[in-house]
Amino acid sequence: MSGRDLFCPPRRIRRGAALTLVFASVLATGAATGSFGASDQKSSAQRPRTATVGSAGSADSAGSADSGGRQEDVADAAAEAMADGKSPVEAAERAVSRSGDRWGAVYSPGEYEEFEEALDGAYTGVGLAARRERDGRIAVARVRDGSPADAAGIRKGDRLRSIDGERVDGRPVTEVVSLLRGDATDAAAGTAVSLGLERGTRAWTETVRRARLSTESVTVRELAGDVTVIKVAAFTKGSGELVRAAVAESSTSARIVLDLRGNSGGLVAEAVTAASAFLDGGLVATYDVRGEQRALHAEPGGDTTRPLVALVDGGTMSAAELLTGALQDRGRAVVVGSRTFGKGSVQMPSRLPDGSVAELTVGHYRTPFGRTVDGSGISPDLEVEEGVLERAEAVLSGLGDPT
Repeated sequence: MSGRDLFCPPRRIRRGAALTLVFASVLATGAATGSFGASDQKSSAQRPRTATVGSAGSADSAGSADSGGRQEDVADAAAEAMADGKSPVEAAERAVSRSGDRWGAVYSPGEYEEFEEALDGAYTGVGLAARRERDGRIAVARVRDGSPADAAGIRKGDRLRSIDGERVDGRPVTEVVSLLRGDATDAAAGTAVSLGLERGTRAWTETVRRARLSTESVTVRELAGDVTVIKVAAFTKGSGELVRAAVAESSTSARIVLDLRGNSGGLVAEAVTAASAFLDGGLVATYDVRGEQRALHAEPGGDTTRPLVALVDGGTMSAAELLTGALQDRGRAVVVGSRTFGKGSVQMPSRLPDGSVAELTVGHYRTPFGRTVDGSGISPDLEVEEGVLERAEAVLSGLGDPT
């Protein structure tokens, strides 16, 4: 696959604010990194990419070979709608729904452009993350240094009451994120957004301007006991090299935790590069496009000696599952956490007459041992629901020192 082939979350997850990887991972974890980072990069039209799948044996699998015909049906529906003065996107969406392709998707030109920009490592937002409290209220979970929200004096713990006059209490976090980003109007950098805020007894309205911000897809921290935690939020452009750099720069005696929880995927090339940090070449995954079998290989020279634990959960999707499966099948990592989401179909994007983009399933991928992830996900070696990081540290202590 080319450097822009990728995995992406399902259409039902991708819509609105969830058009980006970080947003999709938010759905799985329940914490909105929302306007913080964008996250799954889109490939150029007419290039195959990996996307989501349904249950094994679904219409996706049965209809892959006929994707060319379905693609023509969708394009024809869009063209007819244009000729009749109707919405081509809505017509294409109906055609995709009728096709039986559970994870087929249609994007407006603006949505598709936003998706591509997000996976290039940038997004438009105000730089705050939101979370929904038990009582349904929306609170600021984090404020990015140097962001518009930071400059406005917004702090972690502030209550977010409204966005442009719309109350947000009780709303899903993804809707809040969408309002912050201005998805409904394709708001650009520089556009203003009015935030109703509350801190203790003080209530006020703050107007901030959205800005172009870079994503933080890979973060590294050191724990006691010479443990390095590499957290990959999404496989955006350059994230694979960041993982390799993190491994190279860590202590030679360090034990490594690769945290893929809530990672909804991204560029498959970046996941393969990340795999190359821990493997000395060899197979990462196989995939088919309309019956043609292909393979993805790691580059030689990765670190194969230091103890490694990979953390996963139900929000670990697509490219993150591909990486997990490779490390597990090849005996390179102990996988700890809970079963992953389970999606791994290949989709082919194509331009419609109005410039929108339709994506239909054309194939599926498998792990080095030939396991399919479709619908079933990946089972961890050690299933843990709580205290996952602590259990990972315990596992690492039992794996011995790097040799």
